[in-house]
Amino acid sequence: MAISIKKPHEIEKLSISNNIVAKTLNYLSKQVRPGISLKEINALGEEFIHSHGGRPAFKGLYGFPAGVCTSVNEVIIHGIPDDYILKEGDILGMDIGVEKDGWYGDAAVTVGVGEITEANKDLIACSYDALMYAIEHITEGMRFKELSLLLEEFILARGYIPLRSFCGHGIGRKPHEEPEIPNYLEGNNPKQGPKIKNGMVFCIEPMICQKSGKAKILNDKWSVVSEDGLFGSHYEHTVAVINGKAVILSQD
Repeated sequence: MAISIKKPHEIEKLSISNNIVAKTLNYLSKQVRPGISLKEINALGEEFIHSHGGRPAFKGLYGFPAGVCTSVNEVIIHGIPDDYILKEGDILGMDIGVEKDGWYGDAAVTVGVGEITEANKDLIACSYDALMYAIEHITEGMRFKELSLLLEEFILARGYIPLRSFCGHGIGRKPHEEPEIPNYLEGNNPKQGPKIKNGMVFCIEPMICQKSGKAKILNDKWSVVSEDGLFGSHYEHTVAVINGKAVILSQD
């Protein structure tokens, strides 16, 4: 399948959906505290999205039961909101999708609950910094494999490992479109595969492990952890390539 090129008015539509995502994540990040449950966070997120004219895009997507992915501690992505009550020192990943007028937005953050360790601050910083580094270095004409290598080298240089088997992706009228964008180089040649072009819109989402990048899915069939069982982190933005550079759509 070809990677779609969005027209300026389509990117504007995507900006609206992604702005709701950004506002929701900013709002929820301020609600995160010891004593709040994951189900409460999800309910607040879904209500906020609806109040801004959007639809929680993840609810029912592939059978996922909620509007907010809530990934605690060793869960890196796809955590299901349940009755777990956050406690001091936890770290929480929140991943949100929004659909409005047939266009999708998607982004994620990882935040600390109360006071967290310096090690966990560094872990979270790696996913955020890798994301921003990649966005700053995107140029029209580079290959997606080069972007994947850029992410991998940054993560490894920080002493961490990218989660394997999961990746960033295109986005538009569907929540997941071509291409797939791993946070590591597949194969040996980054000069292969499709090139980044103006009008492309996609999600970059570094997923960070500590000792092993091998993914393991828990018994709930959704929550993804590293086989090392250690804490992980995740950040994500939706970007559009405009005038040769990546512009972040998922910010307030």
